[in-house]
Amino acid sequence: MTERSVQNSYTGVLQAIYCRQSVRAYAPKQLDHATIQALIEAAVHAPTAMHEEPWAFVIVQNKPLLKRLSDLAKPLFVEELRHRNEQDASHSFDHFTKPDFNIFHGANTLIIICARPLGPFVAADCWLAAENLMLAACAMGLGSCVIGSSVAALNIHEVKVELGIPAEYSVIAPIVVGVPGGETNPTSRKEPRILAWKK
Repeated sequence: MTERSVQNSYTGVLQAIYCRQSVRAYAPKQLDHATIQALIEAAVHAPTAMHEEPWAFVIVQNKPLLKRLSDLAKPLFVEELRHRNEQDASHSFDHFTKPDFNIFHGANTLIIICARPLGPFVAADCWLAAENLMLAACAMGLGSCVIGSSVAALNIHEVKVELGIPAEYSVIAPIVVGVPGGETNPTSRKEPRILAWKK
């Protein structure tokens, strides 16, 4: 690679990092097979501890199924919050109790990253793959959002059977992807907290 092409790649990567947003409103346009394949190819180029590459993927583009999964996940997530005694947290989760709230934010595509939890770094590997996927989506002009509130529902045995997830696999990172349905306001970030810098 020439110095200029390296610089352009570096600039493009930084632009995707700083421009990526969690998108929570999607246009009805369906993503095609080639686009999803490109996102997954980006995901599997993530760093992986001990070169295990533990990830496996499930793609859901069935709207009625996504609605059923949302309806199943909402009360489970609310119960999980109550169990953890997190209802006093600064972030409000009241909208999860509303019948018309869809945890997938109207997206037509859910990409579920799964793995067999056999090693100490499997979950970390899957989240690195998720980050690659979301940065690739941003670079392609698409929106994405991690739907952590769906993990408990997606790991129910009957749901895994319906989705074609083998029993020995666990759902790690569910991500919706799609064409943004409007502008997403940028969110601020705290300054990095550096605990030590030893020279």
